[in-house]
Amino acid sequence: MRFTIEDPELISTYNNMNTAEKWHGTTIVLLRKKGETVVAGDGQVSLGNTVLKSKAKKVRKIESRGVIAGFAGSTADALTLFERLEAKLEKHAGNLQRAAVELAKDWRSDKFLRRLEALMAVADKKHSFIISGTGDVLEPEDGIIGIGSGGNYALAAAKVLAETDMSAEEIARKSIKVASDICVFTNNNITVEKV
Repeated sequence: MRFTIEDPELISTYNNMNTAEKWHGTTIVLLRKKGETVVAGDGQVSLGNTVLKSKAKKVRKIESRGVIAGFAGSTADALTLFERLEAKLEKHAGNLQRAAVELAKDWRSDKFLRRLEALMAVADKKHSFIISGTGDVLEPEDGIIGIGSGGNYALAAAKVLAETDMSAEEIARKSIKVASDICVFTNNNITVEKV
């Protein structure tokens, strides 16, 4: 059978292969406990039902500003946003709250940035935020964030484990492990950053 560009089935298949919705494979958990702030992420990147990479690094640290971040979504888009966040932190003397709001404003209004498909979880010693491309900057009341394909599983685990004597890092690692046992788009190759 010969396909032409007008063939609706072929166009539908091609479009589905090339949408960010088909890229899966991020679980990020971020929490603060007893003066320790930790972000952890798994290492799996999947396209549909295929694992493309098992040891991707989805968490970063801005050493000079005491800020950590984890990102879900397109890797290139997330890295672009991370660089923008770093620039905003420099511009606003390390004020994470101000930098997060300014990044969200740019992300929503800038023609180039609006196309970026990612979600960020960022924190310093005092604040934790989820930043989205819709202009949202959300600060959870308990300082615990879960994003990505297994984010809700990791979030639930972290909320329960936060009530134990475990350290923030132990909680983050265990939460990603729990998510990896449930979510097929998450593995247990865990990367952790802390401030």
